[in-house]
Amino acid sequence: MIKKVIMTEEEMDRTLSRIAYEVAEHLKGFNDVVIVGVQRRGVSLAKRLQKSFRDMDGVEVPMGELDITLYRDDLTLLQDQPLVRSTSVPVNITGKRILLVDDVIFTGRTVRAALDALMDLGRPSLVQLAVLVDRNNRELPIHPDYVGLKISTDKSDVVEVRVKEWDGDDQVILWEDGGEG
Repeated sequence: MIKKVIMTEEEMDRTLSRIAYEVAEHLKGFNDVVIVGVQRRGVSLAKRLQKSFRDMDGVEVPMGELDITLYRDDLTLLQDQPLVRSTSVPVNITGKRILLVDDVIFTGRTVRAALDALMDLGRPSLVQLAVLVDRNNRELPIHPDYVGLKISTDKSDVVEVRVKEWDGDDQVILWEDGGEG
């Protein structure tokens, strides 16, 4: 297994800052915007974007956490008792503009599950997707609106996004040929 660091802490900070500015420019303000992070690392990234928006415009954009475990189409392939985390969205999302945040997009299936979970919470007027890493290999016609880093990988490769809140450091690692060694 070959390990490559493809994004350092400094690069992650710059990338998230760039994404925040792209979102602000495209949405033309944060009225009716709600940030929703996909559990786990998407929540950490969403909190950082929320802070960037606060620093930029002095506005507190509502932020929620979304657990998609029970919406996955591979639930029966997972462990017998899947670990379900919290879903907590502080406002009614009907009519809101949602910025859905996740760490990596690969096949598109996690995003499909997240969209299903969001629709159970309400009917947003818009859903846009921001990801730190897009590794291609889509199985569904789902594509992010905001991308930090786009890379081409083999299906057997693993992209590991590490965040301080969960892992003690910030970096993105590409494990080629099947994962951690």
